[in-house]
Amino acid sequence: MAPSPSLLSIFFLFFMITVASFSKLPHAVKLPFHPRDVLPLLPRQAAWPILNSLNSPVDLLPSFVGAASSPNDTLEWKGACFYKNTAWMEFHNKSGTEFGGGTLHIKVSNAHSWTCMDLYVFATPYRVSWDYYLLSREHTFEFKQWEGKAEYEYVKKRGVSIFLMQAGMLGTLQALWDVFPLFTNTGWGENSNIGFLEKHMGATFVQRPQPWVTNISVDDIHSGDFLAISKIRGRWGGFESLEKWVSGAYAGHTAVCLKDSEGKLWVGESGHENEKGEDIIAVLPWDEWWEFELNKDDSNPHIALLPLHPNTRAKFNETAAWEYARSMDGKPYGYHNMIFSWIDTRDGNFPPPLDAHLVASVMTVWNQIQPEYAANMWNEALNKRLGTQGLSLPDVLVEIEKRGSSFDELLTIPEQDDWLYADGKSTSCVAFILEMYKEAGLFDPIASSIQVTEFTIKDAYTLNFFENNSSRLPKWCNDGDNVKLPFCQIRGKYRMELPGYNSMEIYPHMNERCPSLPPKYSRAQNC
Repeated sequence: MAPSPSLLSIFFLFFMITVASFSKLPHAVKLPFHPRDVLPLLPRQAAWPILNSLNSPVDLLPSFVGAASSPNDTLEWKGACFYKNTAWMEFHNKSGTEFGGGTLHIKVSNAHSWTCMDLYVFATPYRVSWDYYLLSREHTFEFKQWEGKAEYEYVKKRGVSIFLMQAGMLGTLQALWDVFPLFTNTGWGENSNIGFLEKHMGATFVQRPQPWVTNISVDDIHSGDFLAISKIRGRWGGFESLEKWVSGAYAGHTAVCLKDSEGKLWVGESGHENEKGEDIIAVLPWDEWWEFELNKDDSNPHIALLPLHPNTRAKFNETAAWEYARSMDGKPYGYHNMIFSWIDTRDGNFPPPLDAHLVASVMTVWNQIQPEYAANMWNEALNKRLGTQGLSLPDVLVEIEKRGSSFDELLTIPEQDDWLYADGKSTSCVAFILEMYKEAGLFDPIASSIQVTEFTIKDAYTLNFFENNSSRLPKWCNDGDNVKLPFCQIRGKYRMELPGYNSMEIYPHMNERCPSLPPKYSRAQNC
């Protein structure tokens, strides 16, 4: 009988530890292989548990090692496979064109085994390429010709950006395997999202006693009450997990309640999918919205109702809130400013190995693959920050260089609530709600000094706008749960947590310069 998967895993882990111990001996001979390199030779049931402990979806993200710009400025770094590496750029005109091309020289040595390899991504504002190296020697990567004067001047000054896939070939493939289930609408996908959030954020998923759906009385819900939503499976579950990781929010979507003059309850939501599959802002009857969340939303949404504090509710101008909601009904979801609410600082908002260089490279890739999508997501927003119009992403990066600034500095410029984009005002799910709060007077008397498009979902639920006396919560709030939350969880198998809930007083320019690094997501005072 074959050994059980657990015994195989224990045996191989012991083997790895033994090999690692020998490798630390003085004058140790280079191993013909590395334990990680031979994992594919093991039975799948033994290899995957080990790989799962070594890698994660984050390993898909390349790490910026530097930029090569000239033979006189040699770049040095340690790779995942080769521990000693250097690179430099040689300009030439083999193509006979006006600005010629270049050769990127990369010398790799000191491999930790005979079977490993390093994967690299090379990027300029105009292109993204990749290559891999197996042998200890000098390698070259050719840029036959530059895309004109702009790329030539950029590379001369800033160089070609070099990114390392830190997990190597096998680790990258495993990371791909780990990313795939995050977006699948299966139990496997749900468990993968839970595991990702537990590992990278320290989130907990404690099962609640049944019933997992609350018998709600709409009479107890009022205009302005906030809905925090967390989806943990399917397309939106995977997207939200990554969004939560970078922003520190324990919810990935939001909506807001409104009552009309006849007492009918409605839900305002930015990010509602219409019949054409477009994400828009919509104002829906509560019954329609709630029926969808109960019976048609296959992302297993966990939903919490955050009632406004009586003093906050007394300030809430319901007429102004409705006027704002109607003015935005049917408009597109706010993609333009979605990433800018998260990035406030040059280096305090990027969980490793994310950084501004990688963000620029991802934008470059999307700019080539789907230029219309890229223009909608960030090009117009970057132009707003520069005070320019119509510049493409490469032109934006070149313009930044001309001004003696940097891309990471550009990303930190606060979004302005009154900026008008080609399709109107841009409001993400949470910006839509906070703009409504602003119109309804909740940020008075300092509303003019607050840009709510700079707020993340976490920033919203930490505002001290909500009920702080559990005796005033509706009787059905957290019905059947032996743990009484400070808000009302109305749907979900797992108990929701909102760290910092209802704790932050408003102040001028809040959330414009706040770091947000996992796992603690600590923020500076009055940032």
